[in-house]
Amino acid sequence: MEGLIKGLIDVALGGHDEDRNREDQNRDSDQQQSRDERSRSTWAEVVSGDQDGDEGRGSEDRRQGYRRTSWNEEEKSENEHAGWGSAESRPSRRPQVAVDQGYETHEDGRRHNYDQTSWNRKEDDQENTDNWETVGRKHQRQPHKVQMDHWHGYKRPPSEQEYSDEVEIGSGIEPTEEELSDLSQACSKLWELDLNRLIPGKDYQIDCAEGKKVYQKEDMAEGSLFSWLSEDVFRKPTYSRFCSLLDNYNPNGGCKETVTSEERQEQVAFIEEISRTAPIKYLHKYLSSKGMVSGDREEFKSVMMRLWFDLYGRGGASSSSSAFEHVFVGEIKQRGEEEEVSGFHNWLQFYLEEAKGRVDYQGYIFPRRRGEIPDSETQLLTVQFEWNGILKSVSSTLVGVTPEFEVALYTLCYFVGREDNHVQLGPYSVNIKCYRFGDRIGSVFPISEC
Repeated sequence: MEGLIKGLIDVALGGHDEDRNREDQNRDSDQQQSRDERSRSTWAEVVSGDQDGDEGRGSEDRRQGYRRTSWNEEEKSENEHAGWGSAESRPSRRPQVAVDQGYETHEDGRRHNYDQTSWNRKEDDQENTDNWETVGRKHQRQPHKVQMDHWHGYKRPPSEQEYSDEVEIGSGIEPTEEELSDLSQACSKLWELDLNRLIPGKDYQIDCAEGKKVYQKEDMAEGSLFSWLSEDVFRKPTYSRFCSLLDNYNPNGGCKETVTSEERQEQVAFIEEISRTAPIKYLHKYLSSKGMVSGDREEFKSVMMRLWFDLYGRGGASSSSSAFEHVFVGEIKQRGEEEEVSGFHNWLQFYLEEAKGRVDYQGYIFPRRRGEIPDSETQLLTVQFEWNGILKSVSSTLVGVTPEFEVALYTLCYFVGREDNHVQLGPYSVNIKCYRFGDRIGSVFPISEC
């Protein structure tokens, strides 16, 4: 009897221990699940770029009636010098890890090939042998290898270069009296003369994804802006010569640029190539008719060289920038403890940097007019993106246009226009914003008025 009672007590106590063990296991499981959830949340925040405190900013901004418009933000971000006013910026949502590591240092001390930040390289280096996909990671298209072998020939002296034939369109490049008295009509004529402009769906394909307001932090694009671009584009002389210039610069603002003799020859050859096209021929006729430049072609090309490629100081450092570098290549400048992207208004530069994984497209900025939603056919876009992890909160660009058209358009507005130049480019109402820096182009870019 005593043994039976002891056995029952042991069973009872054992059951209690099992219950307690189960409770302990459940509690441990809950704690582990909580840790897993926090871990997943932290990783999702890293992948998506969300940081603590940002979420409250949007609601706080809305409570305060925060309504920054894309065109105003664009203007603020381009006011580089004290005379241009101050620009607001938003800190990057991704870790800024030693971007200088991406440079290749040459014997002359120059650094080129602005590479991906280490967080991007780290992701690419990790093999996923089980075909697992990270939650929240964007679907990137396969890198597109651009054939650049023939670009090396552009470094030869201009006399050894082979150029395209001169464009002959007769009286089409002679500006009319109406065009000479109306900048908008002249810009419309340039749009008509852009004979090598690409055709959406035939020469390239874009995916605008979803829209957003400037201050919204969410990434509204699951993939890249450019789905594909025809390889034939890089066989077009002005396109390929333009692209060969893009890697000649150190984008870090305040770093002195040194132009080698070969790079200077590339610049001269580019100006020679585009001077044979209809938009540049029209520009020369237009400016010489107004007495703003010489009618001599060689003198005009020298003017174009100085205007676009001569170096000047920006951000306190001498010979650290040029009109070409700022407008077409883009620069990274320091504002206080933050870095921000300035310039960078060319679609070819966007495509090439996106193809290398350095640009992360974040979505388009909502247009001023409701219902004017961009699509794959749109050739004037206002977008948000990150360049090597550094935010460009709003940037406008003309997509598919030729280098000669953009150079002609911006040069015309610099000589003839003012800071705001409201013009018509085909179906697009545009304000060409032009900032002068003494006798140089400080910045120039399109702002959609639709």
